[in-house]
Amino acid sequence: MKKPASVQTLTELGRVRLSKNFFLREFLHSEIAVIHGIANIPDDPDLAIAAGTRLCEDLLEPLQDTFGRIALRSAYRSATVNNLGNALMRAGKGAYNCARDDFAGHIWDRRDAEGCMGATACIVVPSVWDRFQAPGDWQKMAWWIHDHLPYSHLQFFPRYFAFNISWHERPKRRIDSFIPPKGCLTKPGMANHTGSHADLWAGIL
Repeated sequence: MKKPASVQTLTELGRVRLSKNFFLREFLHSEIAVIHGIANIPDDPDLAIAAGTRLCEDLLEPLQDTFGRIALRSAYRSATVNNLGNALMRAGKGAYNCARDDFAGHIWDRRDAEGCMGATACIVVPSVWDRFQAPGDWQKMAWWIHDHLPYSHLQFFPRYFAFNISWHERPKRRIDSFIPPKGCLTKPGMANHTGSHADLWAGIL
């Protein structure tokens, strides 16, 4: 599929159904793109669709089936949008939170340095936030995902306990947080990485 060059072709791209409940269009919104007048459109739509499908089918659909509607905060970014966001973040200009060269992350239509595809979305799970807001409660969601879903990387943030959730062909199985306790919650090699963590997510369902 070629990169859309008209409203009609972009409309058709947005109508691509990635999974039972998700269409590509809802993942293409970007505040950076809107404010700076940049088109947030995949250069390689087929790769973006392939990676986004895995993200939706393997991670987002099971989350929504279990916890009710999930809300998207940020998802696909073109390389141009991501690079601008990273440059402005590094310059200290505003709330631009874009990692450098986030290929196979938020940039779904570029493979990473190892040739792997991946996709990331930042989401909020309202039903969990509404019930669990005490310090450290974000870990319930983290450990439930760790025990049930084939994620690659989770990153948790303070507002509404939003988190980046990533699918990748070679999953890292790592959880990090910007909420206390900050840092790495788990990764391969840590003593807490294997086994059941049911006692740590008890009550979330």
